[in-house]
Amino acid sequence: MNAEISQMWCVTHLNQLELLRATYTTYAYKRHFHDYFAIGVIEDGVQTFSAGRDQYVNPTGGIFIIPPGEAHDGQSATDESFTYSVFYPQATDLQQIAMEMGDRSGTLPDFNHSTIQDTAMSQALLRLHQRLRADTSRLEHDSAFLHTFGQLLRRYAAQRPTLPTIHRESQMVTRLRGYMDEHYADDIRLSDLANHVNWSPFYLLRVFRQEVGLPPHAYLESIRIREVQRLIASEMPLVDIAYATGFSSQSHLTNAFKRFIGTTPGRYRAIFCKTAA
Repeated sequence: MNAEISQMWCVTHLNQLELLRATYTTYAYKRHFHDYFAIGVIEDGVQTFSAGRDQYVNPTGGIFIIPPGEAHDGQSATDESFTYSVFYPQATDLQQIAMEMGDRSGTLPDFNHSTIQDTAMSQALLRLHQRLRADTSRLEHDSAFLHTFGQLLRRYAAQRPTLPTIHRESQMVTRLRGYMDEHYADDIRLSDLANHVNWSPFYLLRVFRQEVGLPPHAYLESIRIREVQRLIASEMPLVDIAYATGFSSQSHLTNAFKRFIGTTPGRYRAIFCKTAA
């Protein structure tokens, strides 16, 4: 029999967003409620839970959505374990995303179903969960959270937002690129970029990707890697290069550099710069 395992994280810069990843075999939640959403994905096994007056069985890949104030419980539906990843966003977080997507009612987003079977959406949520647990930039966290939960609202909210039309915004996007070129070493937030051009964060994400072909965090990381390549030719220690170019640690730099360049910074220095790593 598998052990009961659970891990929790708090993403402080996303309004204290709590994350849970757990494997349970015999553990069962007592019936309770939250004042925030519980939105999760079953990674393996089968979960059963009651919400309101209904009972649900949720297989591998299934998504569940429990709104604030709804009494619920949960456990494995079989004698085997199940593993799931859960987000606990505040109601105001999803309200804000819905408003940025064009919903001006200001009401709490409602969903038609407590469980959803959608492989693409469940994979998107699991990728987001992994991203928010990783040592990546706040801009990437902001962008991925907004984009992924925007997808969920657009597909499954009872009142699906109608996205406003986006226009060619070449001049403003050039302004944003200039801002990132100048402030690449700073801990830029999506809200910083949105305030710079007086747009909503959601509109900015859509326009920037259309104009540039990349989301803002990927553009910023490209700038940082370019600067790393320039500094790596010097004798500057890699850990100092990481902090000088806006990475949170040397490991953060190494992971990003390998994704973009195909090798580690130390190996790049040894091959192309003929200096010791």
